[in-house]
Amino acid sequence: MKKRFNALFVLVIVAIAVVGSMLTFRYNTFTPKPVDTKIVSQDLVYFQESWEDCKTAFIQTARAVAEKYPDTQINALKLASPSQPGLTIDYCHIPAQKNPKRLLLLTSGIHGVEGFVGSAVQQMFMDQILDRVNLDETGILLIHGINPYGFKNRRRVTENNIDLNRNCSVDKALYESVNKGYTDLTPWLNPQKKVGLKSIPNLFFFVRALGQMATHGMASLRQAILQGQYQFETGIYFGGKHLDSPITAVTPLIREMAAPYDTIFCIDLHTGYGERGTLHLFPSPMEEGPVKQKIQTLFKGYSIDWGDDKDFYTVTGDFTAYVGAIMPEKTHLPMALEFGTLNSQTTFGAVRSLQNVILENQGTHFGYESEHERITVQTRFLEGYYPSSLAWRTQAIQDARMVLSQAVAVYSAMP
Repeated sequence: MKKRFNALFVLVIVAIAVVGSMLTFRYNTFTPKPVDTKIVSQDLVYFQESWEDCKTAFIQTARAVAEKYPDTQINALKLASPSQPGLTIDYCHIPAQKNPKRLLLLTSGIHGVEGFVGSAVQQMFMDQILDRVNLDETGILLIHGINPYGFKNRRRVTENNIDLNRNCSVDKALYESVNKGYTDLTPWLNPQKKVGLKSIPNLFFFVRALGQMATHGMASLRQAILQGQYQFETGIYFGGKHLDSPITAVTPLIREMAAPYDTIFCIDLHTGYGERGTLHLFPSPMEEGPVKQKIQTLFKGYSIDWGDDKDFYTVTGDFTAYVGAIMPEKTHLPMALEFGTLNSQTTFGAVRSLQNVILENQGTHFGYESEHERITVQTRFLEGYYPSSLAWRTQAIQDARMVLSQAVAVYSAMP
C-alpha cells in the first residue's frame, strides 16, 4: 500500500510539474490577438513619439482653433522639478461664446505614458469634432499631459513615484489609510533587487501568480493590488502622502475655468486596461439618479461599466471623482475612457500587465542586471500603454471619434 501511495504521489508531482511548465511556456510566449482594422494614414497623423513632439502638436492644433475662435486661451502651467527642468502642463480653453451653461473637460496623461494616446485623441478632437459643438452655451477645456514627468520619461507615475489616479482627494485621511491586502503582497509586488528576467521568480511569475490567486481569489487579489496604497513610497500604485504638484497645479485652473458653468462633463483619457483594440467606458461608481441618467443618455448605445460585476475593482483617489469633489456645488458628469491594450480582462493578460508594471518599477529603483533587460522591460512596458501597432492606433482614433462625436453633441444640446 505504501509503495502505491508513493507512486501516486510521484505521479501527482510530475503532473503538476508538466502542467506548470505548459502554463509557464504559454504565458512567456503570450501576445494579445492582433487588431483587425484597416490602417488609415489620416488617423495616424495625430500620434507622436515623444512628450516634446506631443506638446508641440497639441499647441499647434490649439493655435489653429484660436484662428477660428479668437477668445481661445492657450497657456501652460510650469512645474518645478529638480531633475527635469522645463516641464509644463499645457491647456486650451474655448469659452462659451454667449451664455455659458456647460463645460467639457477633456484631460490626458494623468498616467504619463498613457499621454501619447490621450494627446492624439485631444488633437483629433480639436481638428475634427470641436466645430460640431454648440459653443454658444458650451465651453471646452483641454488639459494636455497632466503628468509631464511620467509622459516624458515613459512612466505611469510622477517624479515622486506617485500614481496621480490614486492621489486625488479633498480628504487628507486618504493618505493615512492602509490597504491591508496590498501590505500582505508587498514582497511579491515590490522586489528589492536588480531585475533579472531569467531569474526563477520571473521565469515562473505566472505560476507564482496562480498561487496568489488560489490563496486570495482573483477578485480580492485585483482589488488589493490596484486599489492604491499609501505606505510604500517605492512600491507600485503608490498614492502619495499629500496632493502631488501636478494636481495642485491644475486644481485652481479647473476651478477658475469652470466658474461660469453649472455643469462639468469630465472625460479623462487612459490606456492599458481591457480587451485589446476595444474602448471601455468607466464612470465613477454611483447610485441611480439624475447624474447616472445623464451619463447613460450621453453614451446611449455604448456598454458602460458601472462597477457592478465580479471583475470590477475600485480605486481610491481617482481624478474624475476629485473634479466633482472640488466643485460640489456643480453638476458633475465623470467618465474615464480606457483603450484596451493587453487583454487584461483575461488571466494571461492581467498577469502580464502586472508583471510589466512590477519590472518597470523594480528596474527604476534598483536597476537591471544588463542593458538588454532594461530595453526589454521598458519596451514591453511602453507596448502595454502605447502599442506600436498602426492598426491599434487607427482603431483607437476611430473609436474616440465615434464616442466623442456622440457625447459632445448630446451634451451641448442638454438643457
